[in-house]
Amino acid sequence: MNNEYNKLRHVKIDFEKMGGLVPAIIQDDKTGKVLMLGFMNEEALAKTKETGKVTFFSRTRNRLWTKGETSGNTLQVTNILLDCDKDTLLVKACPSGPVCHTGNDTCFSERNAPEDILFLKQLQNVIEQRRQEMPEGSYTTTLFMKGVNRMAQKVGEEAVETVIEATNGTEERFVYEAADLIYHLMVLLTSKGLHLEDLCRELMKRHKG
Repeated sequence: MNNEYNKLRHVKIDFEKMGGLVPAIIQDDKTGKVLMLGFMNEEALAKTKETGKVTFFSRTRNRLWTKGETSGNTLQVTNILLDCDKDTLLVKACPSGPVCHTGNDTCFSERNAPEDILFLKQLQNVIEQRRQEMPEGSYTTTLFMKGVNRMAQKVGEEAVETVIEATNGTEERFVYEAADLIYHLMVLLTSKGLHLEDLCRELMKRHKG
């Protein structure tokens, strides 16, 4: 859990407003989907912090209830945030299975799966990790070792191959070469201390114009 979670140790949470309870919104840390809403009292929050698994106060059972204690579908906490009024928690967690008792991914009947586009963020993190650790046997490591000129050359080569497939090839080969182009561009960006977010900000500026 990160620093925001640790800050809760020093913040006064307003449990009195709702008679000793605060709402706890559970959000998937990876997909951003809202999974469910529960309530915590001070004891439930303390147990959540202690075990790393989301624990609620069940109003119907009048006792603490750790999510998944029966089904095994627990919620592993990654972060806990407090709202501006200090009376609502946002709990980011990783589910080990369907969250809802109906078998649905969420209690709002939404499918909880990461959008394909989010894989680019995951890939970017891997590339950055390769740059920092330089593990042997990694193709990405060899690109960093060869330097920016070789990385830039690879981007140019992949761009040409992408154009060729777009004009004279198949859709399958076009997608393959375009993926190679994106990957090598991400490596080049990382070598320059930049990331996809920098490109997004530039595109957003153009869009506003």
